[in-house]
Amino acid sequence: MSNGPTPAMSLRQRLRAALPAAIKARDRVAVSALRSTLAAIDNAEAVDRAPDVDKRLAIEQIPVGVGAAEVERRVLTQAQVEHIVRAEVAEREAAARDYEQAGRPERAETLRHEATILSTHLT
Repeated sequence: MSNGPTPAMSLRQRLRAALPAAIKARDRVAVSALRSTLAAIDNAEAVDRAPDVDKRLAIEQIPVGVGAAEVERRVLTQAQVEHIVRAEVAEREAAARDYEQAGRPERAETLRHEATILSTHLT
C-alpha cells in the first residue's frame, strides 16, 4: 500500500494529503501554499448570507438549540476546485512578477516556489 497520492484521489484530497507531509518535513513554503489554498477552497464552499438576515436578529426570532443555525455548505465540483487552485497559482505568479519588479527577488522566488508546489498537484 502506497502512502503517496494516487491518481484516483481528488485534487482536494491530494492537497490535504500533502499538508501533513509538508509539516513533517518542516517545509514552510509548502505548508503556507497548501494551507492558504485549502482555505480558499473551504471559503468557496461557504453559503452567502441571506439579504434579510439582519432583519431577523431580534432575540425572540433567533433559532435556539443545537444545529438551529446550521446551513448546508456548497459542494464544489472537481472543475471548481481545480479552478480555485489554478487561480491561486496565477495569483502567486503575478505577485512574484510584481515583487521582482519592486526589487524583492527573494520574495518573488518564494511565491514562485509556492506556485510550483500547487501546480504539481494539478497534474
